[in-house]
Amino acid sequence: MSKGREVRVPDIGDFKDVEVIEVLVAEGDTIAPEDALITIETDKASMDVPAPFGGRLVKLTVGKGDRVSAGDVIAVVAPEEGESRAEGARGGAEGAEKGREESAGEKGDDGVAAPSKGASGTQGRAAPVADEGPAADVEADLLVLGAGPGGYTAAFRAADLGRDVTLIERWDTLGGVCLNVGCIPSKALLHAAAVIEEAAHMSGHGIVFGTPKIELDKLRGWKESVVGRLTKGLDTIAKQRKVKVLRGTAKFIGPHRLELDGPDGKQVVRFAQCIIAAGSESVNLPGTPDDPRIMDSTGALALEELPKSLLVIGGGIIGLEMACVYDALGVKVSVVELTDTLMPGCDRDLVRPLEKRIKARYAAIMTGTKVTEIKALKGGIKVSFEGTNAPEKPQTYDRVLVAVGRRPNGEAIDAAAASVKVERGFIPVDRQQRTNVEHIFAIGDIVGQPMLAHKATHEGKVAAEVASGEKSAFDARVIPSVAYTDPEIAWVGLTEDQAKAEGVEYEKGVFPWAASGRSLAIGRDEGMTKLLFEPKTGRLLGAGIVGTNAGDLISETALAIEMGCDATDIGLTVHPHPTLSETVAMAAEAFEGTLTDLYMPKKRPKGS
Repeated sequence: MSKGREVRVPDIGDFKDVEVIEVLVAEGDTIAPEDALITIETDKASMDVPAPFGGRLVKLTVGKGDRVSAGDVIAVVAPEEGESRAEGARGGAEGAEKGREESAGEKGDDGVAAPSKGASGTQGRAAPVADEGPAADVEADLLVLGAGPGGYTAAFRAADLGRDVTLIERWDTLGGVCLNVGCIPSKALLHAAAVIEEAAHMSGHGIVFGTPKIELDKLRGWKESVVGRLTKGLDTIAKQRKVKVLRGTAKFIGPHRLELDGPDGKQVVRFAQCIIAAGSESVNLPGTPDDPRIMDSTGALALEELPKSLLVIGGGIIGLEMACVYDALGVKVSVVELTDTLMPGCDRDLVRPLEKRIKARYAAIMTGTKVTEIKALKGGIKVSFEGTNAPEKPQTYDRVLVAVGRRPNGEAIDAAAASVKVERGFIPVDRQQRTNVEHIFAIGDIVGQPMLAHKATHEGKVAAEVASGEKSAFDARVIPSVAYTDPEIAWVGLTEDQAKAEGVEYEKGVFPWAASGRSLAIGRDEGMTKLLFEPKTGRLLGAGIVGTNAGDLISETALAIEMGCDATDIGLTVHPHPTLSETVAMAAEAFEGTLTDLYMPKKRPKGS
């Protein structure tokens, strides 16, 4: 065998004779520590085998289609002095271009390797790219772009794995959109709204608090204090983990460089690896006037004032959550939604209790209706409509909230300048969160739906672990969704609408909260728990809950789906009484025909 150090397949668990599905390097290449050499695939996930040390690749002992096990020699590397980890001659030594083209595809006119054919994941993977570009002001080993829930999770997990991590954030505080102007402040205000509603509800049962006095400055200050406690906590954790934090906005200028525009001016940051966690931005309607009275969700959360009237454009989760807040604070709210139903993507029976409640409270709910024109006038914002439930004449509102969706930031950060594939702002990734460029990963909103913080955090851990040489992959069966409206709506897995559209056979068990002692005790009996099961096996396929704390209750069903539980598993699990959580067990019993709290006979043969 040629002189040099042997590279062997590391421990890959209980798997043996694993197939090599891609060879990412060629003999003669100069490689750096942790450069991926081959990609192998088990029945659980695909993973790269990294180089444990740098040097010149003098011999490859495996090819595409070969099978390997832990301890097998896959390459021989002759160490070369003076190679730095960041540089590592990632593009390969001169004279090895032909071998690289054979293993990673044809090169374009710009000299950047095109995605290879047949690589694992959702798209081909580019070969290592030459590290060329302007001189760097900052050197980074693992760079995380974006410090939202996914980004800071990735940074902290990588630091725990011993990596030297640099984290870039455009906000003055860590936490991204979610902590600063999204999930956290909105839930604080939704709690305030819930307190107001509960107090008003009890006035009919002998406890009268009177009309609430809204001190807007104090309410805003409390909301900001909640955000401040969390973001300051993240700053402390970053220091404890020795994560270097840079402030400013960044754009890629090459496969190993980006330009940071921050408090110290423009700087070039060079990185060995990068995890993109740059999130998304609110979508604005074309032709919308530039007027402070026309807000996105960030502006709505600022609570600059309480207008007399508010139009919410968009009847999805974000729009309806903010509508609940402003309604509870005494604002006359109207909602317009282009589709025929509120909260598209959620089963109608789950939305119905919310729709019934807000129709009795809001000034107008206009489904199947389009906004055709918005004019900013001195006396208010004049809006014209057309559609099924459109008013005959234009309406004037004190403020308008535009909540029609979010746009991923793949183009805003110029990811294409790093040869990263971008599709309508989204960045495709495989199960290891790898982009088509070997050393660049992506997570969160920017990689696709659902755009949820809890999805991003799990993806962040996977990206950090894979980048650090760990065996990891994002393999969630289901991801729950929650609307923190009043009542809350939560669902996970297969929906009934989806099952009907796709021809999936299912049976369901439903338990109405009107028969729940706990829901009656708190005066909120409009809720419902619905479980969808596979008819033959009884395995749980999906769940939907509407009612108080539905967002907390849905987690049990998500775990049940992940574990492959059937109706018997759920029904025989002893739930505390009286609780809302026991409605999950009762819905399972309704499916099995064993429910005693309601008379719901079901002819289901024993053991079927």
